[in-house]
Amino acid sequence: MDIRPILAALTRHKTAALLIVLEIALSCAIICNAVFIIGERISNTQRSSGIVEDDMVSITTSSLLPGGSDEARRQQDLRTLLAVPGVVAASSVNQVPYGDNVWASGISLAPDQQRPTVHASNYMDDGSLLATFGLRLREGRPFTADEYIENSAMQAEAGRGVPVVLLSASLARRLFPQQSALGKDIYIWGGKPTRVVGVTDDLMVPGRDSSFLSPHDSMILPVRVANGGYALRTAPGQADAVLQAAVKALLRDEPNRLVESQATLAKMRDTFYKRDRAVIWLLASVCIALLAVTAFGVVGLASFWVQQRTRQIGIRRALGATRRDILRYFQLENFLLTSLGVVLGLLLAYALNLLLMERYELARLPLMYLPASAALLWLLGQVAVLGPARRAAAIAPAVATRSA
Repeated sequence: MDIRPILAALTRHKTAALLIVLEIALSCAIICNAVFIIGERISNTQRSSGIVEDDMVSITTSSLLPGGSDEARRQQDLRTLLAVPGVVAASSVNQVPYGDNVWASGISLAPDQQRPTVHASNYMDDGSLLATFGLRLREGRPFTADEYIENSAMQAEAGRGVPVVLLSASLARRLFPQQSALGKDIYIWGGKPTRVVGVTDDLMVPGRDSSFLSPHDSMILPVRVANGGYALRTAPGQADAVLQAAVKALLRDEPNRLVESQATLAKMRDTFYKRDRAVIWLLASVCIALLAVTAFGVVGLASFWVQQRTRQIGIRRALGATRRDILRYFQLENFLLTSLGVVLGLLLAYALNLLLMERYELARLPLMYLPASAALLWLLGQVAVLGPARRAAAIAPAVATRSA
């Protein structure tokens, strides 16, 4: 079909054509980035924590009694918790996945390195962490009894290093790509080396605001902490019952204890990703609204043009144009406008992504989102114009030629 009549008609309606092109361009730019952000957020919510979270509970306490040994309290609490029916394993912990508390350190590969190679989350192991978390060793060995250190001793002796460490698989790959991390030395605190003796499954970094850490860059250190935090692994399906019984047992042992937090890991996960789900629904609503507004804009403009061109359509029908010719005319006209809007929208989408990368540390927009968004808007434009185009094609020549 000759597009010159279409271009001539569009030049006579510059304002209306420009408005629909800008509407399509803005919709394309926003939808591209919104769908990308939705995909990122969905990916976050599907991230594996690396632990048996469905059968775990977390309890954080603090004692209101002065004096006493924190280490003695820790050992007594663990004995009390292990005696609770349904508890399979228990560990004193400094942090758990989906918690707000984050311990992290820089890791260097040389003692005189000025800036750390990476930063990683620190999980402290009292000897039962792997069993409690259900974490599997991929390579190497667990810690031996003589390798454990009390956290209080580390704080008292400035510069004291940790002799050995377990790395998550993700962290091991980042530090030692294309080779095994076993037997390698890393530097965490001070100039003393820490030897890698094992590699575990990926272990999730806690904290919603730990964006400076990669999601699974974690290391486990043989350090016993006595800060009142405990993780319990329960028998399948007993997490809620065990949580209530464990809190009662701890309070029975020490009534002057403050329970700062108590939750199943399943509940903590739900709370942890609440913000992501809210963003997903918000952006999905925005995308649907933009698509609806764009479709109504196309329908409205096409209907207006059909009304304005009734006489011209009738003349074309009288000269031998078929219904299919009229239908194709409006579809091609809409395709040209949509294509111009899509091209401009893709440029705006890329510019918007650069702005989001600079201001909000969003990742670069993958190129596959651009043709997908273009195809969606092309399809939307053709579907939206179909109704007005069919009405135009149905105009009878005799009726049209009598229109003034």
